[in-house]
Parts: sequence; structure tokens; C-alpha cells
Amino acid sequence: IGLYWMVERTKIGKAMRAVSENKEVSRLMGIDVDYIIVFTFAIGGFLAGAAGVINGMYRPQGVSYTMGFFPGIKAFTSAVLGGIGSIPGAMLGGLLLGVFEALGPNLVLAGLGIPGANQLKDAIAFTLLVVILIFRPQGILGEKLAEKKA
Repeated sequence: IGLYWMVERTKIGKAMRAVSENKEVSRLMGIDVDYIIVFTFAIGGFLAGAAGVINGMYRPQGVSYTMGFFPGIKAFTSAVLGGIGSIPGAMLGGLLLGVFEALGPNLVLAGLGIPGANQLKDAIAFTLLVVILIFRPQGILGEKLAEKKA
């Protein structure tokens, strides 16, 4: 909610959206493009670091250099599911992905008699990603972009 508020309601958020749309025109309008890019990456790094600390605190097997692989892939899956470029869409995608991972193995796979259904929650998540990419490639809240003519 805080990230969405910052991007949508503040002056630096407006500058971030302008730079993401067109760097050259933003520079002509007086926006320090390099500062905005650094600020954006700093916010992303801060949020990733906070997520890593929270993830590390709840890992019974300890902290390692590979501990962010699956959360990173699932974050990408959430962003694609909700719609790339949409902060509320990524949040909704993360919630839906969590619900499908929690309920999918027990409702679908256990009902089919598959042993160890809970171990296949990652397969459920990536199957959901493939289905969304096939039927709605822009995601749940993503906008359909018009094709540019050559």
C-alpha cells in the first residue's frame, strides 16, 4: 500500500512514471533521470533486502546464498499473474498464488489420489503461470497494449 501510494501520489512517483514512459522527454521536462533511476533501484533493493531478512528469520534450514531462488521465481509469477507494471495487480497475483499453492494440492491432487500432494505446490504455481500466459498474457489487472505499426 505504501509503495502504491508513493508511486501514485507523490512528486517523485510522478517522475518515476514519466521516466518509465520516456526518458528523453522526461529529461527535457527538467527531471533528473539518473537520480530517479537510482532512487527506483534503491527502493527495489530496500524492499528486496527487507523481504530477505523476513524470509531468513523464518527458515528452519538456515540462511544460504540460494535461499532467494524460489521466492524470486514466485514473485515473478505473482507479477505476471497480476499484470506486469501494476502494483495492485502484483499484490492480487501474490494473494491468488498463495491461495492456489495452499489449497490446490489438497483439493485437486489429493482428490486424485496422488501421494505427497503437498510437495507439488510449486508445480501448481507454475501450471497457473502457464495457464495465465496462454489465456490472458497481460495478467489479471494488466492492460492490453496496442501493437505499434512499423
